[in-house]
Amino acid sequence: MNSKARHSNGHETVSAATFKARRTALMKQLQKHAPEGAIAIIPAAPELTRSRDTEYPFRQDSDFYYLTGFNEPNALLVLAPDADVQEQLFCQPSDAHAEIWHGQRLGVAAAEAKINVDAAWSIEELDKRMPRLLNQMDTVFYAQGTYADFDQRVLGWFNLLRETPKKGDAPPRALVDLRPLVHAQRLIKQPEELALMRRSAEISVAAHKRAMLFAQPGKFEYQVAAELHHEFAMQGALHPAYGTICGGGENACILHYTDNSSELKDGDLILIDAGSEYQGYAADITRTFPVNGRFSDTQKALYEVVLAAQDAALAEAKPGGNLPAAHEAAARTITQGLIELDILSGSFSKNWENASYRQFFIHGLGHWLGLDVHDVGNYTENGKPIRFKPGMVLTIEPGIYIPPDADVAQRWRGIGIRIEDDIVITEQGHDNLTAAVPKTVAEIEAWLQQR
Repeated sequence: MNSKARHSNGHETVSAATFKARRTALMKQLQKHAPEGAIAIIPAAPELTRSRDTEYPFRQDSDFYYLTGFNEPNALLVLAPDADVQEQLFCQPSDAHAEIWHGQRLGVAAAEAKINVDAAWSIEELDKRMPRLLNQMDTVFYAQGTYADFDQRVLGWFNLLRETPKKGDAPPRALVDLRPLVHAQRLIKQPEELALMRRSAEISVAAHKRAMLFAQPGKFEYQVAAELHHEFAMQGALHPAYGTICGGGENACILHYTDNSSELKDGDLILIDAGSEYQGYAADITRTFPVNGRFSDTQKALYEVVLAAQDAALAEAKPGGNLPAAHEAAARTITQGLIELDILSGSFSKNWENASYRQFFIHGLGHWLGLDVHDVGNYTENGKPIRFKPGMVLTIEPGIYIPPDADVAQRWRGIGIRIEDDIVITEQGHDNLTAAVPKTVAEIEAWLQQR
């Protein structure tokens, strides 16, 4: 693989040298935490049965992919920084018959060079070789609990070593969770990753703009979702990054609404929460807009509160800031806005003290974004919020949801509004990857006039 590998569509992807550097950085952490002898085992994701003899589309384990870029099941990465052979990959062997039915495999012969590891073996040799690799190691780093079947296999290797002490065999002394080490690396995105995330965002921006033009009274939510998914696929993102939400009217008040089965009605808003997955990396955008192209006065008033809340939160998205401070900025804005609209009564101080906004802003402000849509990485360290650093990517997504049975004036009931963008923390502040989707009332209405 070239140092600057390219995907078939011409956009750069992560190079083999970068995957190698990630593994090297992780091995340094292994030695730091277990200087008397460490080994890490990272399994690929298994194929999952959908029904009977059909499987779900394969999706690689994110940690395994982050360290290898290898997108096949039935594989295992072994890292042993103190061994003569530090990096080993077990993978499926070439099989002409199986490949006719299920697609090409990289195969063992090509894996060593393509993945840039020290050695590659057939996965069929795993039970023979792994006990030797684990024998008398001090610490095994492994994400136990991720794959139950593989957990049992690991315990089997441990027990096999326990049964032969006369041969000098002994299982590792400690089993330590690998995830904190890998996830700390994944929290800061590298330039190649950011390039892929920008591309995923671009695809998702185009999909949202297309769906906005399509969504009109009489259309169905699932048709809107189809427009999004079609645009994803046509631009090389073969799957959405998560379950697409197209909630019209009261359905927008259901946070993870994915039925997408209702007809869109004149006078309602529709909330679309959708993002593509491009070469493993997720985008995550939400926009809320009027089905008929024009906000009512009521809808506009509530929408402006959510937009102001996002602006307040974005002001905190900079090096040294943190997510709780951004959440507080958004919540304060929402509290004041709801008071001004007479949805909340009483003084700001009393409402803030009682956290009255929580009955309408019922979720967190955002989350890390990357190989997973709710990406890995701690939010606190030593009891304090993680401070933003350049290279971190997160969503900023305030919302207001007023259920149909809420104890408020009738005109507000059944309205759900969320606005979400994908933000990269930079040296100067932040970069909004998804700003090109119309967001102000004027921008949205002008875009919808193009119908």
